[in-house]
Amino acid sequence: MGKLKLPRTIKMVITDFDGVITDNCVYIGDNFSMTRRLNFKDIMAFSLLRKNNFMIGIISGEKNSAIEIMAKKFRIEEVHQNIRIKIDVLKSIIEKYKLSKEEFLYIGDDVNDIECLEFAKYKITVPHSVEKVKAVKDIQITENTAGNGAFREVADCLIG
Repeated sequence: MGKLKLPRTIKMVITDFDGVITDNCVYIGDNFSMTRRLNFKDIMAFSLLRKNNFMIGIISGEKNSAIEIMAKKFRIEEVHQNIRIKIDVLKSIIEKYKLSKEEFLYIGDDVNDIECLEFAKYKITVPHSVEKVKAVKDIQITENTAGNGAFREVADCLIG
């Protein structure tokens, strides 16, 4: 098992999408369509979390079809796209589900996630996140990179 340390009290995993679930790259086609690459290990992590009764939330600064596909396929409770100030959305989710700081974790990789990471007791980032994120007090860093099993690493830690 990896080096992440998470308690059994966690009920909800709330995550950014690009740079956590994806490899942080956008692929642009000739017709100006944008696509993202997803790893089946990370897709399976959504399935495993659902099968083990964890709630899932996505708060993304962008809007993309990959999020919509994942949300529909795995019946994700909270999906918020095109969000510039994520902390307000995070707080509303916590309030809606009456979660304590012991019952959720937040995963993010860039400056627009810092407020959420600072708010969360359990906070995780990926190895290639920006230095300001890595400097957040008590943050844990996955061994796997984004889009290459980092989200699965979190799920495996929670499921045990």
